[in-house]
Amino acid sequence: MDAEERRRGILESARRSGSVDVGKLAADLGVSKETVRRDLNRLQGHGLVRRTHGGAHAVESAGFETTLAFRTTMHVPEKSRIAAAAAELLGDAETVFVDEGYTPQLIAAALPRDRPLTVVTSSLATAGDLASAENITVLLLGGRVRGGTLATVAPWAVRMLSCFVIDLAYVGANGISREYGLTTPEPAVSEVKAQVMRAARRRVFSGVHTKFGAASFCRFADVAEFEAIVTDAGLPAAEAQRYSLLGPEVIRA
Repeated sequence: MDAEERRRGILESARRSGSVDVGKLAADLGVSKETVRRDLNRLQGHGLVRRTHGGAHAVESAGFETTLAFRTTMHVPEKSRIAAAAAELLGDAETVFVDEGYTPQLIAAALPRDRPLTVVTSSLATAGDLASAENITVLLLGGRVRGGTLATVAPWAVRMLSCFVIDLAYVGANGISREYGLTTPEPAVSEVKAQVMRAARRRVFSGVHTKFGAASFCRFADVAEFEAIVTDAGLPAAEAQRYSLLGPEVIRA
C-alpha cells in the first residue's frame, strides 16, 4: 500500500465512522503512529479532515456529506444540551426559522408549547415533529427534497423565504471557521441559508465542537452576523473567546 492509497483508506474510515484514532489506524495499517500523523496532517492540509488530540474528524465537503440518519447517532448528548441552550434564546420571538439537520430538529422539539409560534423550516423531519403541536403553526418551504437530509432546496424555497421577515433564525452549518465563516457543501443549500440570513432579524448558530475550524465548499455567512453561537464544552474556552471577539456571544452548553 503506497502513501496515497493509505491516505485514501484513512479518509474513507473517517467518513464512515465520523472520526479516526491514530493508535487504531497505526495498528490496522501496520505503520507507525508518526506515519499516521503525517497522513492526517496532509489530509487536514487539503481540508478533508480536522485534527484533534489523538486523531481526526472528517470534514464535510463538496464530495462528501453525512446523512440525517447518521447525524442522529453522533454526539447526541452534546446536541441535546446545545438544543436546550439554544431554545432558551427564543426571547419574545413570534416567528422562527429552524434549519435542516439533527441539532435544529432538537431545538424545534425544545421550543415552548404554551405560547403561539410560527415556525418556518426546510426540514421535513422538523415539520412532521411540530405539525400536531398546540400553539405552533408550521410553514414548510417548498422545493426539491434532498434524500440524505430530508430538506427542501432550490428556487422555490428561496422565493418563499424572500417574502418573510423572521424574528429569529436557528441556523446550522457543516463547518464554521473564523477565516471562512459558515459553510456547507451544497450550493442549493447555501442559497437557502443565505436567504435565511437576509430574512432574519436575529440569528443563532448551533453546532457541535467538531464543526469548528472546518470549511466546506459554499460560504453563506460571516461569524459576525450572529448574535450567538451555541456549542458544547468540547470547544476550548480559548477558542470560544476568539470567536466571541468577532461579535457573537459564545455559549458552551
